[in-house]
Amino acid sequence: MKKISNNIFLMMLIFGTLVTISSNSWLGAWMGLEINLLSFIPLMNDNKKNLLTSESSLKYFLTQAFASSILLFAIIMLMFFYNNNMNLYNSFNELLILSTLLLKSGAAPFHFWFPEVMEGLSWINGLILMTWQKIAPLMLISYNFIYKFFMITIILSMLIGSLGGLNQTSIRKLMAFSSINHLGWMLLAMMNNEMLWMIYFLLYSLLSFSIVLMFNNFKLFYFNQIFNMSMMNPIVKLFIFLNLLSLGGLPPFLGFLPKWLVIQNLVTMNQLFILTISVCLTLITLYFYLRLSYSIFMLNYQKNSWLLKNNFNNKLSFTSLIFNFISISGLVMMSMIYVVT
Repeated sequence: MKKISNNIFLMMLIFGTLVTISSNSWLGAWMGLEINLLSFIPLMNDNKKNLLTSESSLKYFLTQAFASSILLFAIIMLMFFYNNNMNLYNSFNELLILSTLLLKSGAAPFHFWFPEVMEGLSWINGLILMTWQKIAPLMLISYNFIYKFFMITIILSMLIGSLGGLNQTSIRKLMAFSSINHLGWMLLAMMNNEMLWMIYFLLYSLLSFSIVLMFNNFKLFYFNQIFNMSMMNPIVKLFIFLNLLSLGGLPPFLGFLPKWLVIQNLVTMNQLFILTISVCLTLITLYFYLRLSYSIFMLNYQKNSWLLKNNFNNKLSFTSLIFNFISISGLVMMSMIYVVT
């Protein structure tokens, strides 16, 4: 019965996002966001063993409800001024709408709820929050563009996403800060090109799915679980950290491709200042991924000689292997296809 109800809520979640995307009015978009929110809350509460789940769902509900109420207020104000042919507060309304949508997507400086909510969720729900739940707000943000405010949000998202992950021991919080950093890149891609942020989002979702699938398979939530070398196949550890480096945007992995496209676009548009800041801040995220990988592979390596059977060997599913292969070698394969054609 629980599985049937979860499937219904998942369908409603998808339906809510599709309503928002296909809506031709702000009121219709708001209605889609509300359907999406009210469908995700029951899905968050599926794990009764985790005490943080209820807290996370409450934090998520309060934040999203607050954003929705302000969004509805801004929409009503916009319609009122439009119907009365008043141009007064037009820019204020746009700023208000943009702020609420950034709050819904978890971009800085409205990111405060995102890592805390991620900490209490299961990996599958965390994946939904990092990927699917961002589609509707990002699509609406692309309709409502304020250049100066966008620049502040982009720089803050990259800064907080980079510095926030430096002292984390929880993998879920690290993924949350990584998501904030990637959100900054998506907004940067959105500034100049409508299609570019969608390509970035699709590739980011693929990389997130690949790594979250592995974390979910091995029930990994904290770094000290990964440090236990005697319990895990080194090949699996290699896959995990190659995936992390791909998510950080290190060449020659697939994660570098969307950043490459954005960098190329910014160079073409001659926006070198924001490009330099973005690349420098993203290097910080790469630093903590590399530091983690180095400490686990080089400094902390230990293996019991009497451990004959490895329990983790049979847990790496075929699906996970395919996604790992795409994440690690996707850019090389695409480059080879491009050269051949």
